[in-house]
Amino acid sequence: MKKFIDAFNGLKIALKEKSVMIQCILGLMAIIGGLIIKLDEYEWLAFMICIGLVISLEIANSVIEKLCDLYSTKYDERIKIIKDMASAFVLVASIFALIVCIIVVIRRI
Repeated sequence: MKKFIDAFNGLKIALKEKSVMIQCILGLMAIIGGLIIKLDEYEWLAFMICIGLVISLEIANSVIEKLCDLYSTKYDERIKIIKDMASAFVLVASIFALIVCIIVVIRRI
């Protein structure tokens, strides 16, 4: 039970991060859009997997950034590369989530 409490505490902390909150808002907008266009169960499954993946990767990106900042607050090219690559997690997932969204919406038009 303590593991779940710790995980929910981590989620509460993550939601205070601006980038995580933005992804949550975008996910909520996708859900509202899905309700408007009446997605079927497979489309909902695709949307929810994409939303969950993007938000999870944004949290992972925030964790990596915080770990890097613990190591050093001074500019370090190696840390910049690590942070940029961690940001790429979210970018790649977001691009594929957008592709899924476009495919679903085009089918509805």
